[in-house]
Amino acid sequence: MSLLATTLLGAIAGVTILLGLPIGRLRTATPTLSAMLNATAVGVLLFLFWDVLSAAWVPIDEALTSVHDGKGGLGAAGGYGGLFVAGLSAGMLSLVYYEGWMARQLMRVRSPEPRHADRGPGAVGATVRTRRPSRLATWSAARRLSLLIATGIGLHNFAEGLAIGQSSASGELALALPLVIGFALHNGTEGFGIVAPLVSDTDEEGNKLVPGWGFLLAMGAIGGGPTVVGTVVGYQFTSEALSVTFLTLAAGSILYVVTRLVAVAQKTRRSDLLAYGLLLGLFAGFLTDAIVTAAGA
Repeated sequence: MSLLATTLLGAIAGVTILLGLPIGRLRTATPTLSAMLNATAVGVLLFLFWDVLSAAWVPIDEALTSVHDGKGGLGAAGGYGGLFVAGLSAGMLSLVYYEGWMARQLMRVRSPEPRHADRGPGAVGATVRTRRPSRLATWSAARRLSLLIATGIGLHNFAEGLAIGQSSASGELALALPLVIGFALHNGTEGFGIVAPLVSDTDEEGNKLVPGWGFLLAMGAIGGGPTVVGTVVGYQFTSEALSVTFLTLAAGSILYVVTRLVAVAQKTRRSDLLAYGLLLGLFAGFLTDAIVTAAGA
């Protein structure tokens, strides 16, 4: 299959993330609905966390099996293991540092510190200059959380794109097509996970904030666009090390986002809705995965 046709397959798999985005524009949402949607997003992300970690562990498991069978040394297992630890740590800690940076930006917005020009004897007036905060600091907490979710999902989808590109490049068209179908279904649920925090987004006065289509499309591009990029990269060359790196980066960032969403869910004091939503999201993830497996991928 040509690179152009393969890239088209990757685009089809990635574009379905847009299907769940309109939910973020719900203008009326009860606290019960908001809590349920948030919990379902947690379930979807927990499935993705399991999915990417299990895929990242495969090369390590195979290398250790080779050592047990006397067909290889510990070098490959140690190398993949190092990538596993480094990727998982970087994926999570980078978002921790990002949140710390964002907290400082928010403080700058709320209490800017003016810098006065020197006032000489003949000075007519003083100029006040303030350092401009990041534009992200003007976003609501829900929008910033959506960005984090989209970033984690984007890393995950890059790894999925690698699988599509590598299958196509090796001539396994029968495998590439089911992968595209399965990943397209996955991405449909992922889009919902990105916008779930936006359903209950309000300003300081309690008025509902409805995200514009431009914002939603941008989140879709961050979450789904890497599928196309990964497809092109995977078509050019095969690298298990690259797959492990991006899978573990995705796992670390997704795990951090899950902790944030669970903290939001706890504020509602509805453990029943959290349980129902978790199960719904997990079942949705495993259902799409079962479809991929049943298709022969």
